Amino acid sequence: MFRTRFLIALALPALPLVAHSADPLSVANTVRAESESPVAPGAKVEKLAGGFKFTEGPAPDADGNVYFTDQPNDKILKWSTDGKLTTFMEPCGRSNGLSFDKNGTLWACADEKNELWKIDVKTKEKTVVVKDFGGKLLNGPNDIWVRDDGSAFFSDPFYKRPYWKRGPIEQDKQAVYFVSTDGKLSRADAGDIKQPNGIIGTPDGKTLYVADIGAGKTYQYDVEKDGALKNRKLFCSQGSDGMTIDEVGNVYFTLGKAVTIYDKGGKKVTAIDVPEGTTNVCFGGKDMRTLFITAGTGFYSIQMKVKGVARQ
Repeated sequence: MFRTRFLIALALPALPLVAHSADPLSVANTVRAESESPVAPGAKVEKLAGGFKFTEGPAPDADGNVYFTDQPNDKILKWSTDGKLTTFMEPCGRSNGLSFDKNGTLWACADEKNELWKIDVKTKEKTVVVKDFGGKLLNGPNDIWVRDDGSAFFSDPFYKRPYWKRGPIEQDKQAVYFVSTDGKLSRADAGDIKQPNGIIGTPDGKTLYVADIGAGKTYQYDVEKDGALKNRKLFCSQGSDGMTIDEVGNVYFTLGKAVTIYDKGGKKVTAIDVPEGTTNVCFGGKDMRTLFITAGTGFYSIQMKVKGVARQ
């Protein structure tokens, strides 16, 4: 998710927010398949919109509309299934990672004050779910995955922000947290994690993937009903900014100028080249067969053969 690249983005002049007509020929990209690719035959990356400072956190609602953030501009935006771009919320607590729960409530990693929010999409009223741990400020909630039962896991790495009005880091580690259905916050027993970032789980709620971007590794865990993490194992030797998963269990990574896809066994399947540094990814659209990619100052998509799953 959103990292130190933001410091560079702050020095750039504000650009107009522009929605582009789909023009795949204007985007230099390739799909580098190493085995059977989930990308639709002949599909190319299309730039949908630009003029942002730093895009992040895409998440689909139940209808396939995709919400994403422009954190330096303190906005949550919405790309509708009919191809229209609107501002959903401004300001938005410098939101980063987003995720919808089963009831259609939008969860947001509100980085400005190191909080976790729930946002009522109809009224835009927010509820602060988490504001500290052990009486100390969190590092900065970054990416989140919400389970069907309303509990959630989120990553809390430390990336110092120029807009913070806080002292030095207060937590003794960069960790993964679990919020239970009754709102109780605990550290997930994720083992030795250097700097957790991207996080995603399977639709049945039984498997969690955590990207340790600081170590360049991603781990797989079994998830108990109470949120306990068991049987940690290395999934692949790559970290990730943000992640998503599709209906057949492929896991999608964003790092550098590519979306890299691994099958559920941890074998690399495909790499999709993107013109800008990728930050996050999700499925959306009316049929959930469009892969949406946040990358630098732009917002991109590509058509897929497979569908995404709910609450990415």
